[in-house]
Amino acid sequence: MSDIKNKIEELSKQLEEHNYNYYVLSNPTISDYEFDKMLEELIRLEKEHPGYLRGDSPSQRVGGQITKEFKSVKHKYPMLSLSNTYNEGEVRDFDERIRKAGLTDQEYVCELKYDGVSISLTYVKGELVQAVTRGDGEKGDDITANVKTIKSIPLKLRGTGFPDEFEIRGEIFMPKKEFLRINEEMRKQLIEEGYDEEEIFEKQLKNPRNATSGTLKQQDSKAVAERKLDCYLYSLLGENLPHSSHYENLLEAKKWGFRISADMEKVSSVEEILKYLEKWDKKRHNLEVETDGVVIKVNSYEHQKFLGFTAKSPRWAIAYKFKAQQVSTVLNEITYQVGRTGAITPVANLKPVQLAGTTVKRASLHNADIIEKLDVRLGDTVFVEKGGEIIPKIIAVDLSKRDLFIESAGPTQYITHCPECGTALVRSEGEANHYCPNEDGCPPQVKGKIEHYVSRRAMNIDSLGGETIAQLFDAGLIRNIADLYELKKEDLLKLDRMAEKSANNLLAGIEASKQIPFERVLFAIGIRHIGETTAKKLAHSFKSIDVLMQASVETLLEVGDIGERIANTIVEFFANHEHAAIINRLRQHGLQFELSEEQMSNASDKLKDKTFVVSGVFSKFSRDEIKKMIEQNGGKNVGSISGKTSYVLAGENMGPEKLKKAEKLGVPIITEDEFIKMVE
Repeated sequence: MSDIKNKIEELSKQLEEHNYNYYVLSNPTISDYEFDKMLEELIRLEKEHPGYLRGDSPSQRVGGQITKEFKSVKHKYPMLSLSNTYNEGEVRDFDERIRKAGLTDQEYVCELKYDGVSISLTYVKGELVQAVTRGDGEKGDDITANVKTIKSIPLKLRGTGFPDEFEIRGEIFMPKKEFLRINEEMRKQLIEEGYDEEEIFEKQLKNPRNATSGTLKQQDSKAVAERKLDCYLYSLLGENLPHSSHYENLLEAKKWGFRISADMEKVSSVEEILKYLEKWDKKRHNLEVETDGVVIKVNSYEHQKFLGFTAKSPRWAIAYKFKAQQVSTVLNEITYQVGRTGAITPVANLKPVQLAGTTVKRASLHNADIIEKLDVRLGDTVFVEKGGEIIPKIIAVDLSKRDLFIESAGPTQYITHCPECGTALVRSEGEANHYCPNEDGCPPQVKGKIEHYVSRRAMNIDSLGGETIAQLFDAGLIRNIADLYELKKEDLLKLDRMAEKSANNLLAGIEASKQIPFERVLFAIGIRHIGETTAKKLAHSFKSIDVLMQASVETLLEVGDIGERIANTIVEFFANHEHAAIINRLRQHGLQFELSEEQMSNASDKLKDKTFVVSGVFSKFSRDEIKKMIEQNGGKNVGSISGKTSYVLAGENMGPEKLKKAEKLGVPIITEDEFIKMVE
């Protein structure tokens, strides 16, 4: 056994050394493949010999620990916020206040202010024992299991000379490239599932900081490990620190294995502070992490103690905030995009300009109201900035550069007809967007509808992607969803890059879709405003497409959660002769347009008008099975608890926040067995 123990210890030591080289020194000495193989070997040995698994093992970085509730922890040293400054004059005022306090010969430390989530790490005898968020400054959440997955944070310190117990604070962040990777993967997945551009934008991560915060609150640490978070440390606290000054202690902490930013500088005058600010205002966009300012601290701990604190912040430090970078460029053209639903999005096409480290050529103008509010015109010089440092937007027009020709041309006239099919646009009362109503003849809408129809959540024809749909459409082989079922192999083989195997897979996928149940077919045919949940409710309420097609607005309004707008949309959809013809063709091809006998026999109204929130892990049925039972018996699944919720169906490990909210609102909490009795 001692050989196994020695092997585990040696592997652990080597892996931590490689982690340190890669994440702290940025100097990897082995390939990712070699590292992964060593880690796999360590995990295998620890599984076979669990008695040798240690809390600081590199294997703990892959995650897998489930945290049901993040315990609130009181900070030993409060995590106060900093006073913000925004210009050179306020920085000089800060220096002047220090001097007036009698500290004329002063050293400052300038550190980039990273845009992430503040964390306080506690080490005892060189091992990480606790990681706590800032919270309200007095108390924070214990997220130790999640923080252990961050490879730049040491689980066990290197070298010697560190105190028996101390805290070190820093900022956990999501690197820009990781943020872009996750959003790109999410985008591909959402396209595959049939979402349009507007929906994709709403669902994607908005900025790295929010993405970091959300990641750190994941209950499964394995999910945290998959998002490659990083961390810079910037403050040491505790007794018996090796030095009496901030900068020197951070240099010492770097020797212990902490990732300390190489971009911090010690300066001795306000002029040197201002040079640092000027340098990083230009260079910050080249960093791997978002940064929105600089923190300026008095270096001496004795001087910090002398200066003290206000009620909310230390007097010995300030945060200088950079202005959001703006550039000016020329608006060359406004083009208009047509989405799957027919929504029109105006896009500003700009003279290319560098902004926050990237070349910006386009910016969204959102809708007609925004164009009118900005009074933006072709040829105008416009100011562009990145909202949240990510999304380019036009914030204003430089009227001083508007010439007489642009002025005499008058305000921009929003288009009146669809740029793709020429149909007159409509704008409903209360809606910001214009729409093309030609949903069955406008090419982007037709292709978008077909992409939605074949998506995973709908008919799940995964061999038929957007590129192939465009090829089929452009070749005149499909004009609507019913045409898919009349495709011939010989026609497919005429398409570019369509081999016999691909054609066979595509036709097999189309054939298999004929077994998709009615509720998903109803969702797939693309009635506006009808999502998955509404389609299920309609299918189980009306049982067949024929009954639904004959339903009046009044009848539809009797179905729970069907409002007047949706009811009118459904009636209008089925009143359209082209839609009726498409449905008849689909019926002839064998698609499911009524509930199956099994669904019919299982259906009841025992849970009619009841809403359920399902939370936790169940022993007799899966969560999906339970949700299906609720719907089959006339009930409704909702995601969040409100005063209108009928029951919370609680399994093991129910989310603590949901439990707390249910108790506060007086919503009944039932067990799996109690639920089964309700539907028997």
